[in-house]
Amino acid sequence: MKLIQRIGYYLGGFSIGLILLAFFLRGKNTSCDYGPNARTIKNISIKKRLLSDETKAIMNTHDIDTTTITNLILTGDVNFQESDTKSEDCKTYVIENKLNKSDIALHIKNCDSVATVLSIDFK
Repeated sequence: MKLIQRIGYYLGGFSIGLILLAFFLRGKNTSCDYGPNARTIKNISIKKRLLSDETKAIMNTHDIDTTTITNLILTGDVNFQESDTKSEDCKTYVIENKLNKSDIALHIKNCDSVATVLSIDFK
């Protein structure tokens, strides 16, 4: 069998496999969150979110709503060096992002069923 025939068979089988994969995964809510940052963000975002009194006061002062907090979490980067990931019950994560051209850090306490935004720090 010549090389061009092998490549043709390979590409034919590969394309059939892609079509079958697209057929089986169509309509399903699949995601590929393999990195530690993506897993942490996804874990926090799917839980019920609470706001501390300090967070509510900062939100009122800077005119921030809960939709903005959600977007900051979803598009932010977890700073694992400043986060407390060693706790047994609830871990505390620091998510860094930008808001109106200023750096911002969200301190989030991530428990089993609830994620609480403890504070918002403007840098």
